[in-house]
Amino acid sequence: MVSMTITVIVLSLLGNEIGSVLGDIGTATSYEPPYLPTKCNGNREDQFPPGNLFVSVSEGLWDNGAACGRRYRLRCLSGNNKPCKDGTVDVRVVDLCRKSPCPSTILLSSDAFSAVSSSPTSKINVEYFQI
Repeated sequence: MVSMTITVIVLSLLGNEIGSVLGDIGTATSYEPPYLPTKCNGNREDQFPPGNLFVSVSEGLWDNGAACGRRYRLRCLSGNNKPCKDGTVDVRVVDLCRKSPCPSTILLSSDAFSAVSSSPTSKINVEYFQI
């Protein structure tokens, strides 16, 4: 019973900290050019959506390449020194993370990252869901 009470208190505190969460939770970092070639469409410039709002995903989201072209809506939940901006950003998957191990669940283009975080070098906690 004490264990359940502690769990309820912790969940309540987390709920107050990050608000309602409706999607999956992961981490995000920014990555810089060069963005080409990508695993999805090689050297094609037209693969990038308007505003350069795109991402590279870790192996867990890659789905053997089926993730190419998927769209996600994400928002910053938390990070060191309160980097989060209000609002969400819609992004398109264009690549598999090139680093091994990948530093986060999702690597956002610098433009996408700046839409949700005021700190370009931070690792942030994000909520994301497919749209």
